[in-house]
Amino acid sequence: MSTRTFRITVRGAFDGLTDGQRAELLAAAPEHDMLRAEFTAEGHLTYDLAARPFFTFRFLDSGEAEEDIVDATARAELAAEEWLTERGYGFKQLRSQAQDLSLAPLGKRQRREAARGDARA
Repeated sequence: MSTRTFRITVRGAFDGLTDGQRAELLAAAPEHDMLRAEFTAEGHLTYDLAARPFFTFRFLDSGEAEEDIVDATARAELAAEEWLTERGYGFKQLRSQAQDLSLAPLGKRQRREAARGDARA
């Protein structure tokens, strides 16, 4: 059985931030810029608090079976909640979306490379 890779996105909104928390997040904003977004095992947080109160965590996880995506999604949501709670940041409207990359359609370049690989075999 092959390993499946899952991309999990956990979105929500900051809620009830104090002035100090808001200043803290704004100071750290460059490292959480959307242009630097990536999927990581520990989760990568992005936000633009100056524009709107929403945030996104991007997690990378894996499993052996298609059903493992449910557990991976639960782990991602828990990790996001823990990160926010440990720092005392209020949040609301937490929701997640997961994608099993083994089921994702191939892009044009990937189809071309796969065709070349089949021709060589």
